[in-house]
Amino acid sequence: MSLDKATVAKVANLARIKVEEKDLDHLADELNNILGWIEQLGEVDTDNVEPMTSVADMQMRWRADQVTDGGYADDIVANAPSGEDGFFAVPKVIE
Repeated sequence: MSLDKATVAKVANLARIKVEEKDLDHLADELNNILGWIEQLGEVDTDNVEPMTSVADMQMRWRADQVTDGGYADDIVANAPSGEDGFFAVPKVIE
């Protein structure tokens, strides 16, 4: 994939990044280099590589799935200017 000046200008506009006209050529070259590296990564054979979540081999600690904190809804809603049925009540903002 190759990016030209017009495409880089469009991407910069969509990203709300101000890029000077004189910098578009240089930026297009840089982005094309990055895309080249990404294409090289796509060529790497990863068929026999197991997915990993960390570079260190470790087991995740399991814990019981139970609520250890909470039950303060009434106390929290009591601080609100207005509450209803245990929830915050806010004024309607849609016309």
